[in-house]
Amino acid sequence: MASLSPSLHLPCNSRTGFVGNTQGIRIGAIPAGRVGFVRKTVECKESRIGKKPIEVPSNVTLTLEEQFIKAKGPLGELSLNYPGEVKVVKEESGKLRVSKTVETKRANQMHGLFRTLTDNIIVGVSKGFDKKLQLVGVGYRAAVEGKDLVMNLGFSHPVRMAVPEGLKVKVEENTRITVSGYDKSEIGQFAASIKKWRPPEPYKGKGIRYADEVVRRKEGKAGKKK
Repeated sequence: MASLSPSLHLPCNSRTGFVGNTQGIRIGAIPAGRVGFVRKTVECKESRIGKKPIEVPSNVTLTLEEQFIKAKGPLGELSLNYPGEVKVVKEESGKLRVSKTVETKRANQMHGLFRTLTDNIIVGVSKGFDKKLQLVGVGYRAAVEGKDLVMNLGFSHPVRMAVPEGLKVKVEENTRITVSGYDKSEIGQFAASIKKWRPPEPYKGKGIRYADEVVRRKEGKAGKKK
C-alpha cells in the first residue's frame, strides 16, 4: 500500500501553485495589490446661476480682454480676472454671458461663482449696494465725525473706525447705521468689522446686528423655586 504524500503548503502571497503531486491541477490566486476599480464618467451639469445672462445698463462701459473685464459706471470702476476654467463673452444683444471652457467639477463651481461676481461689479458701478446695521442696548449710539464712525458700545472709551475709501456711512436715530458703496465685498467686510465690536448676545439681544438678522434668544437661568 502506497503511503500518502504530505500536502503542499502554499504561501499566502504566491501567485500560482500545484495541488497534489500527481494530479497537476494548477490554480491561480489574485494578489492583494491587483484590485480592479470601475471608472465612471462624471457628468457636470450646467449651473443654473451660471447660465443666466447678465444685463448691462446703458450707463456702464465695459472693457473685455481675454480673461479680464473692467466695468466703469457713474459710481466708480471695478475689474475682475477670470480663471482658466471660465470665460466671459459679450453677445450681440449687449448682454454678458459666462461660460465654461472645460468640463470639470472645478469648472462647474467657478461657473456660478464668477457669474455672480460679474453681475456684482455691473450692478455696483451702476446702482450700488448698501448694508444696514442696528445697535441694540441701553446707551448704545453711533455718529459720523468727519471720515470716522464713532460708536459708544459700553466700553470705557468710544470706538472710532476710519471709513474706507469708496464707502459712505450714514447714521439715523443714533442707532441705525447704513454702509453704502459700489464694491459689494468692501461693504460686507466693513459691516462685519463694525459688528465684530459687539456681536449680539443671545439672552437680552444686546449688541450690533444686521437689519435683517434674526437673533436666536436663549432663556436665562430660572430662579430657585420656593
